[in-house]
Amino acid sequence: MEFRNITAPFTDEVLKSLKVGDIVNVSGTIFAGRDAVLPKIVKLIENNELGEKGIDLQGGVIFHTAVSPAGVGPTSSNKLEIEGTMPQLTKAGIRMHLGKGELKKETVEMFKEYNAVFAVIAPVTALLNSKVLEKKCLAFPELGMEAFYELKVDQFPCIIAAAGGHSIFEKEGE
Repeated sequence: MEFRNITAPFTDEVLKSLKVGDIVNVSGTIFAGRDAVLPKIVKLIENNELGEKGIDLQGGVIFHTAVSPAGVGPTSSNKLEIEGTMPQLTKAGIRMHLGKGELKKETVEMFKEYNAVFAVIAPVTALLNSKVLEKKCLAFPELGMEAFYELKVDQFPCIIAAAGGHSIFEKEGE
């Protein structure tokens, strides 16, 4: 287990070095979206329309959250509308999914194929809001706080929960 500061977008070398249980502070540019918008982002990927919105997911982080005046905090990543979009988002370049909750074994294994990870973050909205430097709506503004946002963050604290085909949620001997 290691404690590190890492900056998004990520290189393959940084991702390969992350292990389940590592504690990291994520800085840089990350994306924010949850159940209402992530299926719409997948449609943009399928229709090759991400570029039209100025969205480049390569090496990126997606935080499963809404961006509200009250701040940002993780939503459950294992909701069908969120976990169901992870394969397409990962194939399109997302290398860290950031949220909370246990994911399916197939999702954890898929991350290994694309050198991607899942990190959990405690639901501490006030702390996280203090780490957001800038917010910009990139797509679907009609969804309000559930639109697709780009955030500039400084030292978002999280724990690597799935990497290299393993998960922090695995039982002994699995």
